[in-house]
Amino acid sequence: MGPIRSEWPKLMAIRTVSQVTAHLKQALENDPLLSDLLVEAEVSNLRVSGAGHSYFTLKDDQSVLNCVMFRGKPGADLLRNGDAVLAEGNITFYEPRGTTEFMVEMAMAAGVGELALELERLRQRLKADGLFDQSRKRALPRYPKVIGVVTSPSGAVFHDIQNVVRQRYPLAELLLAPSSVQGDLAAGEIVSAIERLNEDWRSDVIIVARGGGSLEDLWPFNEESVARAIYASRVPVVSAVGHETDNTVVDDVADVRAATPSVAAELVTPDQAELRHELASVRERFYRSALRQVCASRGDVQSSYRGLERSLPDITSLRRRVDDLARMSRMALTNWLNVTRMSVDNRADSLRALDPQATLRRGFAVVQHHESGRVVSATTHVANGDALSITVADGVIPAIAGTDPTANQISTPQSPPRKRKARKEAPAMGRLF
Repeated sequence: MGPIRSEWPKLMAIRTVSQVTAHLKQALENDPLLSDLLVEAEVSNLRVSGAGHSYFTLKDDQSVLNCVMFRGKPGADLLRNGDAVLAEGNITFYEPRGTTEFMVEMAMAAGVGELALELERLRQRLKADGLFDQSRKRALPRYPKVIGVVTSPSGAVFHDIQNVVRQRYPLAELLLAPSSVQGDLAAGEIVSAIERLNEDWRSDVIIVARGGGSLEDLWPFNEESVARAIYASRVPVVSAVGHETDNTVVDDVADVRAATPSVAAELVTPDQAELRHELASVRERFYRSALRQVCASRGDVQSSYRGLERSLPDITSLRRRVDDLARMSRMALTNWLNVTRMSVDNRADSLRALDPQATLRRGFAVVQHHESGRVVSATTHVANGDALSITVADGVIPAIAGTDPTANQISTPQSPPRKRKARKEAPAMGRLF
């Protein structure tokens, strides 16, 4: 046996495994044919990991395709062994294992058609933009004054809403923003109607409604423009599109979804019968509360009244006390008057004792010079022959001073003067003798 000769071309480059797998990954994942696949096949070998990821194969009569669908992807709950599904995704190459896999982004039941697929794609896009977030959904006003309605004015939907509102809460006003609900122009009209109600500023809540129909009939309510108009509305929106089993994009974006237009009218209005019952209950509670307060206040008043009665003075005792004080006052006043009267009498006696007339009545006299009226209070004041006036109790006696000091009588003229009428004013008093 001769020496072994190499058959490899001397110019061929040597590659590493990583280089080869990287090239395969880039080639597969950049191939336009493999980047957006829609495959219809049967599910088999389904396995769900603890993290919630689904690993399975899609097969037909001749081949199988390994698939991975991560947790949370739409349609994962539809995967069942033996069921036919329509899967959308792209081919990936997993370098650590060197395996080719179909990365499924969305799964639907087989045979749904292009519209259903387009709808699901729109849902995923809107969901990624946050239009379906529960955190942004608003509560409905409990007592709306104006209810805006976006629907066809000629259909039975608006009539049903009117009947329900009239029966439940006739205080609310309905404000119709007419729009077609089917056809190529419907989406634009619905958007315009929602914008008009927002610009009007009267509506407290908006109902977007139409009756049931096929997917094609309901398609205007699956348009992205309508979904974004509802998302931008400052007024809470209630969707009532189709029947209970129908599900449109509008239902997912709206703040509240109603099964039918009539149910939507019920959701946005309180029941007047319940309101009457609540008012009656409130009135009863207020009445009972007021009654308890009145009873408590009556007890307080009675207690205060008894306290006042206990604090009232003893009128009988006070009256007797007043009588006693009045009697004692009268006695004290009488005694004071008597003492005062006695004092006055004593002062009057003293004054009477000092009265010149009283002195004269006791036999005293006042001697005065006749001409000057000077009171003679000493013998040295009189010379013999001086004319004198002697005042006694009942009048004035004229006299002349005698020359004989030893004489027993005062000499008087032979013919006594006529008795003069007493002066109105008594002369000044001198010493009495």
